[in-house]
Amino acid sequence: MSDPNRLIFGNATGDLLDAPAPASDNAAAQLAADPEDDAESGPHTTGVLPSQELEYQVKVTREIYAAEPIQDDQYQPASLDLRLGPVAYRVRASFLPGKNSTVEEKLQDLAMHKMDISNGGVLERGCVYIVPLLECLALRKRTSAMGNPKSSTGRLDVFTRLITDYGTEFDRVREQYKGPLYAEVSPRTFSVLVRKGTKLNQIRIRRGNPTSSDANMKRLQHEHQLVESIDEDDIRNGVPISADVEGEKSAGIIGYKAKSHTGLIDLDRIGHYDVQDFWEPVRRPRRGGLVLDPADFYILASREFVKVPPAYAAEMIAYDTLVGEFRVHYAGFFDPGFGHPDAGGEGSRAVLEVRSYEVPFVLEHGQIVGRLAYERLTALPSRLYGSGVKSSYQRQGIALSKHFKPPSTT
Repeated sequence: MSDPNRLIFGNATGDLLDAPAPASDNAAAQLAADPEDDAESGPHTTGVLPSQELEYQVKVTREIYAAEPIQDDQYQPASLDLRLGPVAYRVRASFLPGKNSTVEEKLQDLAMHKMDISNGGVLERGCVYIVPLLECLALRKRTSAMGNPKSSTGRLDVFTRLITDYGTEFDRVREQYKGPLYAEVSPRTFSVLVRKGTKLNQIRIRRGNPTSSDANMKRLQHEHQLVESIDEDDIRNGVPISADVEGEKSAGIIGYKAKSHTGLIDLDRIGHYDVQDFWEPVRRPRRGGLVLDPADFYILASREFVKVPPAYAAEMIAYDTLVGEFRVHYAGFFDPGFGHPDAGGEGSRAVLEVRSYEVPFVLEHGQIVGRLAYERLTALPSRLYGSGVKSSYQRQGIALSKHFKPPSTT
């Protein structure tokens, strides 16, 4: 963009070979340190890369490349969707390769069989698969990456994580990594039909090590009302959100619980499946909180409306033992513009994918279930969530994945 402070809604169509390059390491050395509280003035030498810089990495620097051309619909405001390759390996157990091994070397010991999913293959619930992705990375100095499931993936209880060669952490790609990417995929509730090109994961690219302090998030809360009806003093290690178990905004329905024995879900079928065949509604408890059964998977919603300013991206902390023995939100990326007026959001509730661990747990109305960490972008994105990007969950309430027909609230 010629003016980094100007929002361009819609797809970026400029010739990136003629576009100015993002700030380089040499330029970074000449610039003063980026003040944390000056994100809207951009551009910055550290932060999460917006869509136009991801496109630059694909088309110019080749830090992101793929076995097949990367498509325009893979670019999100601050992330890139990743595609499954043509084969999947059923493995005996989840694993990390460790600092001395590649994923392929580990597969020689742990793979049970190899499946061709070019034209479709079933990933069965309760099983673990490793799928090489079409995309690869060749990151430069000061550049690292983070992986996460896409929203629709998490809402189907498909547990998926990004793995790299010589990796010691899931969903973390070390600085200057050069090599292939893999998805570990484990459907927990529904068996799913996937094929080459199916998008289950997404990746964010980070330049440098930008700070994300509580002081800055308190300032953002004051200016933007990131999460409605919270006290700034409650912001500690992120902005808290709580669960809605009263259903005042949804006719007493507070969520959905997945049925245990259902049919197959084809992940390419959008708006196709009847909700009642896969889910049962969860209604407001007559008294007390909602008892989470560790055998069940729930879709709930936050009590508060959430906003992500255009110059920021957010991530929900998936599991915090301080708030309870349960996991919330497998798909933790919130894009710039989510719930924000600039993208037509006017606030959107966070959908919570919830599983209790080991024992039943009583979830009370208004109980804190997670915290959002906000991180600035290096520049305003050329596209915002819900404006110029087809977004299934802007202005959402309790939202199942996009594969289902709109549910009845009666």
